[in-house]
Amino acid sequence: MDDTTNLNILKEHVLHVAAEHHLWSSHDIIVVAVSGGADSVALLHILYNISKTHTPLKLICAHVHHGFRKESDAEVELVRSLAEQMDIPFELTYANIPAYMEESGKGAQEASRDKRYDFLLQVASNYGARSIALAHHADDQAETVMMRLLRGSGPSGLTGMKYKRFEGNVELIRPFLRIYKTDLLQVCHQSGYPYATDNTNFQNKYTRNAIRLDVLPFLGQYNGQIAQSLNHLAEIMASEDEYMEQAAENAYHKLVQRSDGRLAFKVPSFLGLHAALQRRMIKLILNYLSAGSENTDFDTIEMVRRRIVQHDSTTWSLDLGGGLACIREYDMITVMPKQTDQTICYTYRLDAAVLELRMNEIGKVLRMTEQSPEEEYWEDTVEAGQQAVFDANELEFPLTLRPRLPGDTMKVMGLNGSKKVKDIFIDAKIPPSLRSRIPIVVDGSGNIVWIPGLRRSVHAKIDDHTLTVLHMAFFNDGSFG
Repeated sequence: MDDTTNLNILKEHVLHVAAEHHLWSSHDIIVVAVSGGADSVALLHILYNISKTHTPLKLICAHVHHGFRKESDAEVELVRSLAEQMDIPFELTYANIPAYMEESGKGAQEASRDKRYDFLLQVASNYGARSIALAHHADDQAETVMMRLLRGSGPSGLTGMKYKRFEGNVELIRPFLRIYKTDLLQVCHQSGYPYATDNTNFQNKYTRNAIRLDVLPFLGQYNGQIAQSLNHLAEIMASEDEYMEQAAENAYHKLVQRSDGRLAFKVPSFLGLHAALQRRMIKLILNYLSAGSENTDFDTIEMVRRRIVQHDSTTWSLDLGGGLACIREYDMITVMPKQTDQTICYTYRLDAAVLELRMNEIGKVLRMTEQSPEEEYWEDTVEAGQQAVFDANELEFPLTLRPRLPGDTMKVMGLNGSKKVKDIFIDAKIPPSLRSRIPIVVDGSGNIVWIPGLRRSVHAKIDDHTLTVLHMAFFNDGSFG
């Protein structure tokens, strides 16, 4: 097999992967991260060849001088020369990694990665590039999967690196993820592509290097195709993880309600999900509320899931860390920012009927309209129970709107005598954390005349002698124009 044949085989493989995963389109601007090693040198050559013979692409060669090794200066010139031969733009940055390590407290590899990606994203922004091409290959993928396996990652972690993912507005693409290092080295040797060798890659003080140099060769004694097996695992898990993520998103949108920064769902509907979907839905909720930070570990997710599926209590609260809490009230689970006091305080006094009153504390709008008894005025857009009518001449002003107070009682229409408002809330299974969000409407004599969504009192009821009707309706803020 001649040199050109090997290069063409590699190119056709990359083209197949690019088409399968939609890595680029004609005339895309692509920043190619070139360290000077065999992998990135091969990547630049392959993409350059594709841009000239198959798909027009504008390539930008980007290199980072990390300031660690004496060979770095020579690597800069090697990559610069390569870009000049191809007549493509060359972008270089000198990163003071030791200084950044001291400033950030990060290790050498993490610090180098931060600065490298910052630079690549800046270059992409400067050129208006759609994507950044990285030379990660199949051996890198195997190492990544093994590292995550040892770390105890779940299915999502075992998918390894993705062929493409967004970093801000730019796609990171990896055309070589199915190609092994030996194939890249062979093409470089046979085609005469000069490349640099980073000797730190042979020091096992770094975890990834130790996986490459010690762990995988050891496991290779028991499975001579260990790298291929790990890559197959990544491929399988990527497809199944994508399917499960979509199922979890569907369950989330079907079952979860969002209100005032809280995410809530009903226990019976949650119990109808498979345990795998239960875990994923909890993870989605925690990610949405905490930007995917410290609350997505398995132990936290499983603690919440197990507590929900247990039948020992109808009311409990869990501190999830990261400023989040999970509470169960009757058959409702709510995940929300942790609060020291769940009671919301507000008081509104109305000396006369008003067209509109915004109650920002509870996200409600009260709308009041006077009309004749003959008119039928009912808002189709109002939630059930969120509107009521009163005899305008019998309703005593000023009206006061406030949360429930201890000892509140109400003369409920249809019942003899009075009933405690607390018992009305309990009978309706209103979660304690939501009770202060339901306004109590009190007349000028201190009588509770209406609890929206729950009960209306005997006061100022409509009868044959009513001349003017006062229609009151509550809307969620912003639900009408």
